[in-house]
Amino acid sequence: MDFNPKKKTSNLILLAASFVIVSLILWNTNSFFRKFKEEERLKMEIWATAQSELLQSSEEADLGNLHVKIFQNNTSTPMILVNKDGSIKVNNMPETELLDTAYLNHKIKKFQGENKPISIDYRGEHLATLYYGNSEVLNKLKYYPIALLLIIFLFGAVIFFFFKTNKASEQNKLWAGMAKETAHQIGTPLSSLLGWNELLKSENISPAITNEIEKDISRLETITDRFSKIGSSPKLDEYDLVEETKSAFEYLKHRSSKLIQFSFESKVDHLPVLLNRSLYNWTIENLVKNGIDAMRGKGSISLEIVPEGNFVNVLITDTGHGIPKSDFQSIFNPGVTSKKRGWGLGLSLVKRIVEEYHKGKIKVLSSGKAGTIMQISLKIKS
Repeated sequence: MDFNPKKKTSNLILLAASFVIVSLILWNTNSFFRKFKEEERLKMEIWATAQSELLQSSEEADLGNLHVKIFQNNTSTPMILVNKDGSIKVNNMPETELLDTAYLNHKIKKFQGENKPISIDYRGEHLATLYYGNSEVLNKLKYYPIALLLIIFLFGAVIFFFFKTNKASEQNKLWAGMAKETAHQIGTPLSSLLGWNELLKSENISPAITNEIEKDISRLETITDRFSKIGSSPKLDEYDLVEETKSAFEYLKHRSSKLIQFSFESKVDHLPVLLNRSLYNWTIENLVKNGIDAMRGKGSISLEIVPEGNFVNVLITDTGHGIPKSDFQSIFNPGVTSKKRGWGLGLSLVKRIVEEYHKGKIKVLSSGKAGTIMQISLKIKS
């Protein structure tokens, strides 16, 4: 069950609008690029015409100001002029490379790829060939769409993570409020149950009955304490991890189906760890219950405590139907559950208890048809 309803229509409209806007920007940029390129081509053709007139003019002829102005105005477009006699003249290129034939041939091939060469003719006679490349402005404009897309992508990513974080914060406040309200609501009937149990003791009811009632009342008090701690920073004290883990594991063992085989193993007898006892026991119980549900009430579940350097790993293994590898991360997200009934908050709260409150790690160590292994890693108190 998904905790939050998906607004598919709004998302599709937003996606379509974004696609249209980006497409229009790219189309407009491409149109501007092509128009600028055409204008640069026209400028080169005018320059070639002026060069043709220059090549046919005698040294003594008065060329006038027009040709000079045409040559002087071209200060941005790199060009190579190859005369019919094989001589080469360059313009707007580094002078240090003019004598390097290999460099000039490389540039001619590059210019041919960027723009079609212009043949300079006069009265049917071929005088020279003009090779020209893109100007610096045109080259920068060519990469503008890429830069624009990158900016749009980064902006979209920032907006996405902002809303995601904001949404997660709102959900955390909601769950914390629900948990505290649940603890408050349980408190009233719990006080009443305590009173009724004392009354039953005075009526000479069998101690076995009142003792069991006291156990259930104690259990309700533990649950109330757990819920009241959600949303606040719980106090951590030094406890024996082995003892606390075994206690929570044994509690469920005595209250589960006889068709389930329980197995507990620890590599050490004692291990001091900073814990919030109530929340840690809740974590173990939650993971064990999930394993039992995955096995549908029949199978085997084991818990193993394995120290590893400065950390200790708590491994909960079941023989259930397994979890798809693609869901290893998502199962800890709020609202994600494979059960027909449920809010999908259990593993989300477990992750918060382990990682936020105890500064540890929890993950799906492995999963398949043979079952699933969940791993909790906590730091050992030095």
